Amino acid sequence: MKQLGLGLNLSTKRTRKREFLDEMERVVPWAALVQVAEPYYPKAKTGRPPFGIETMLRIHYLQQWFALSDPAMEEALHDMPVFREFAKLGDGVTRLPDETTILRFRHLLEKHDLATDMLRVVNDILQAKGVMMKKGTVVDATLIAAPSSTKNAEGERDPEMKQAKKGNQWYFGMKAHIGVDAHSGLVHSVVGTAASVNDVTQAGSLLHGEEEAAFGDAGYQGVHKRPEAAGPAWHVAMRPGLRRKLNPFIEPQFIAEQIERAKASVRAKVEHPFGVLKRQFGYTKVRYRGLKKNTAQIVTLFALGNLWTARRRLMGATG
Repeated sequence: MKQLGLGLNLSTKRTRKREFLDEMERVVPWAALVQVAEPYYPKAKTGRPPFGIETMLRIHYLQQWFALSDPAMEEALHDMPVFREFAKLGDGVTRLPDETTILRFRHLLEKHDLATDMLRVVNDILQAKGVMMKKGTVVDATLIAAPSSTKNAEGERDPEMKQAKKGNQWYFGMKAHIGVDAHSGLVHSVVGTAASVNDVTQAGSLLHGEEEAAFGDAGYQGVHKRPEAAGPAWHVAMRPGLRRKLNPFIEPQFIAEQIERAKASVRAKVEHPFGVLKRQFGYTKVRYRGLKKNTAQIVTLFALGNLWTARRRLMGATG
């Protein structure tokens, strides 16, 4: 019996994935980011011509947005037309990048620390459009878990990942330290360290130098005494134990509580980038071995997260 077609036009269905990629197509500054990578991209003199820089950059970003490994990204390019369309791999293409090609491009970005340059380019564009104000910075850190199993080829855990205790729970992995614009909540500085590194030691590295005020939670107590963090006026949260002892019926202590609430309202801006990283992009565990590789991925994710957070304003500016 002849089967009846459903009459669906699958190429025009506006799925959530396609909507997301259409928005990213409009807000990612492709030309500026290609210029960052172009001086380091190899020029083939013989053999098959390499894939274009923009195509490889688009594939790299697809990996970050959808949490795909190199082999999974190769398969997705074969299986998903919307990914090929986004990567500018149209109908006339006779071959697709394999996992080795994807891996080599990622290693190229890591070798030359291009993720940091790309974050700076993105933020320069956002600053020019008036999205970032640069008058204040909020600093914070989040733990990123790493595999603690020794059932691998080396028979050991990643030596660059360490243990840290938060509350009554022990964690193994690394920390992502970030500096966030207090006005917009966009990330301008990122540092990756082992989980055992104290937050306050990285505070100076998270300042861009133009802020008048800086904010941090109770883990940054004593930061104003560190010479590398000098410059802005620091507003650090009171230790939780001391804050619980404040008596709201004593005027000075009541005022102190109101000040703490005001500081907390500013510090809340730093939680949004972590939410985008973990919920929107699904990044909850390190993917690679070593701090350098994982930090490069985290920096890339925060650059893309800035564009995601500011996308409506950017799309409005471009019509």
